[in-house]
Amino acid sequence: MPITIDASFAFEVDSPTDALLQFEAVASDGQTILASKTHLNGAETFNRVPAHDAIGERIWLHANRRIEVTYSAEIEISREFANLEKLSALALHQLPGEAVQYLLESRYCAAEKFHDFADREFAGTMGGARVSAIRDWIEQHLTYAPGASGPYTDAGDTFIARQGVCRDYAHVLITLARASGIPARYVACYSPGVSPPDFHAVAEVFLADPEHEEGGKWHLVDGTGMASPRDIVKIGVGRDAADVSFLTSFGPSSFEYSSVRVEETA
Repeated sequence: MPITIDASFAFEVDSPTDALLQFEAVASDGQTILASKTHLNGAETFNRVPAHDAIGERIWLHANRRIEVTYSAEIEISREFANLEKLSALALHQLPGEAVQYLLESRYCAAEKFHDFADREFAGTMGGARVSAIRDWIEQHLTYAPGASGPYTDAGDTFIARQGVCRDYAHVLITLARASGIPARYVACYSPGVSPPDFHAVAEVFLADPEHEEGGKWHLVDGTGMASPRDIVKIGVGRDAADVSFLTSFGPSSFEYSSVRVEETA
């Protein structure tokens, strides 16, 4: 079933400033772009560059005034997904190079601090069963609370506060998965199940590929429970939110608004 996306946001700068944007759905396995239109009002320059891991694109802007971005797209989702709890983990020495960076600490995910907690809290679980247990723990212990966190909130802060938004849920899931020896990365996305409607964030974990006996594959997991792999539209991936923000300004700027509408269409 196709998914339609209508998104817009605006920001203003007081002096010439560069900004990096990432908000367009990516063409990838299991995700086909049927139609797409992007309009940027007020940009002096416009330059596309590959995004993290060459998944999707970022847009460089040089701005000297108000910038307004509008984006619309129609996406067909056809990805296959497996029963998470039945997936095994790969031995660390069998991991491909692309997955290694997602075992390591990053700006918002200090996994090394959580090794003891993960071993104790999720003892007796491995692989997909461990990830499922982590997701269940997050559901039981975190409260979804818009405004409870900010741009500098990391997984440790959220773990202590026990509240946050999708970004924070993803960071905690990623951190606890990495602490368990499972590569995990941050996914910026759209989904029709998000309430209130907004840019969304989920995690991907690298576990066994059920279709290839010795291979591995990335599997989507939403700590908030609002989105399913069936309806997640990926924008990009990264080590954490710092790698895949929809707006990164390299100078003073004032954010005005964002609006996101995502719907399934017959």
